This record gives sequence, structure tokens and C-alpha cells, in this order.
Amino acid sequence: MKSTIAENFGGPSHSLANPEHQFSLDDCPDLTGKVAIVTGGSEGIGYGCTHTLLSHNVSKVFVLSLSQEVADGATKSISEDLGAEAAQNLTWMKCDVSEWQAVAKAAEQIGSKTDRIDIMILNAGRGIMTYQLTDYGVDRHMAVNHFGHVILASHLMPIMKKTAEKGNTVRIVTLGSNAHQACPSDCGFESLEELNQDLGPNGQYGRSKLAQMLYVKYLNKHLTEGTEPKILANTVHPGFVHTKMSQDDIHEPYPILGFGMSVGMAPFKKDQWQGCVSAVFAATKTEKSGEYICPPAIPEPGSKLFQDEQLAENLMTLTKKVVKEKMYAESIGKGCPMEFY
Repeated sequence: MKSTIAENFGGPSHSLANPEHQFSLDDCPDLTGKVAIVTGGSEGIGYGCTHTLLSHNVSKVFVLSLSQEVADGATKSISEDLGAEAAQNLTWMKCDVSEWQAVAKAAEQIGSKTDRIDIMILNAGRGIMTYQLTDYGVDRHMAVNHFGHVILASHLMPIMKKTAEKGNTVRIVTLGSNAHQACPSDCGFESLEELNQDLGPNGQYGRSKLAQMLYVKYLNKHLTEGTEPKILANTVHPGFVHTKMSQDDIHEPYPILGFGMSVGMAPFKKDQWQGCVSAVFAATKTEKSGEYICPPAIPEPGSKLFQDEQLAENLMTLTKKVVKEKMYAESIGKGCPMEFY
């Protein structure tokens, strides 16, 4: 019961976790010399991560997000809180993670600006919202939460490998959720037709979160336990957090019932600082890989689907197939090897 409260709710909840699972943002180590990437890093949980990394002396953080106005506000806040020098270490790039060609271009731009990447927090996402297809003809939840992030990480994997080869620990973090349990038990990740089935707002979101979680299980098996033990991949549950997703976006699928989450549950939510704790732990502190980490730093087993290694293989086989089909001219046609690890 104590762990459940610590993992999901705000206020003093984190103090209820067992001593071995305690972690606060003050425990983040010094990050001098390190380079980070945070998608969706200019607001909400992502901003909490960005601010914390900069406050612990990260040398550079690349933030990928949609809104220039929101990004400018984040930069101004960091300058006011941490000083102009810290703000200068933030590089913002406009990028819609559902636009895969734009993601590949952003990765290319990042690669031209740095020769190392120590931290990658794949945080941007589509929340509990209604069914949509992208211009690629792919469910938008999966296109944003899973596919776009895999494309970004895959394009930048050579830099992360070079960073690890020099003796540095590289940490990849995806934003999972205990909402992954809303994914139907018969999920097989076997075809695009399956992915494009409308499961309803909770099902769509839950399936995409499961995919983000299975991705790190796949990386752990093929990368960390393979040829790159210094590259760690973990997924985290942030808890029930006061963000744009839980405050505004929830009204898109649930115009009336959404008030139960945005207003009724407001006193119980974590703020953005508590909401980013598990991600910061996974991005800067843990020495383990392939884990599902809940706030503040509690490893959990996750659902049976998350524990299914064959399902992770199915997911990534399908991911490669879909990206090849939808982006052949921009990827394979230009000699992209389409390697995930």
C-alpha cells in the first residue's frame, strides 16, 4: 500500500517508499561534461527533467518539442532560476515526433552539434485521447509514443555507442506508465492493421505505453546484455502528475468525465518535480538495465505483457517493417541500414 501511494500520488508520498528505493532530485549526481536529449523537454515532466539536468551542470541538453512559445518560456524560466549560462546550455529544436522525417532531420542536426550523448529521455507523448491516424496511416498514439522515439534513438545510436566505448555510462529512458495495463491481453504487435484498431482512449494510450516499455526490454536484451554493457535502457512510471495531458487533453476524449481527473483528482496529483523523479533516477543514477521503475525509484514487474520477451521481438519486427514501408524513399532508399541497436 505504501509503495502504491508513493508511486502514484503527490504531497509527501515519496517518503513512504522503503529506504533502498528512495531518490530525490537533490540526489542527482554532477553531470559536468555530459550531453543529454529530452523530447518534450520544455513543459511538464520533460521540463522537470531538463531543469534538473541543467541544475546539476549538464554541459548541453537538446530539447525537442513543438511550441516555440512554450520553449521560450522554459528557457526564460531556466535563465531566471539557474542563470544565463545554464540557459545557454539548452538547445531547442522544433520537432513533431509523429513526423518521422522531421525526427530523422533533428537527429542529423544533433549529430552535427555533438560527438557524445550520455542521456536520452524519450518523454514526448500523446496522452489519453481519441483515435487518429497520422499522414503515414499509423495510429497517432503509436506513431508518437513509440515509432518516433525509436527512429530518434536509432539514428543517434552510433554516437551513444562511441560515448560508451570511451568508458562512459549511457542511459536511455522511456516514459512508460502503469496505464500499460489497459492494453488488451490479446495484443500481439503482429500487423499494422492490428495497431490501427481503435481500442478507445485508454486502450490506445495503454498499448503505446506498453510499446515504449517493451522497447527498453528489447534494447536491454540485444544491446546491454550483448555488445554494449555500458548502454543502459530503462522505462519509468511518473505517477499521477499535474500536466497538460491530465489537465487539458483529457477533456478531448472525455468532455465531462475529464473533470474527474483535471479537477477532482487535482489535490492528489504529483507536481512536475515529483513527476520527473523516476526519470531522473533512470537517466543519471541507476546501474541496472531493462527495469520498469516507479517513483521515487521502485522497480516493479509490470504486466504479463511487459514480461513477454517474444512480444518485444514482435513489436520491433513490426516497427522495422512499418518504418521501411512508410519511409522507404527517405531511409532505405538513401542507404539507411535500419538498425535498432
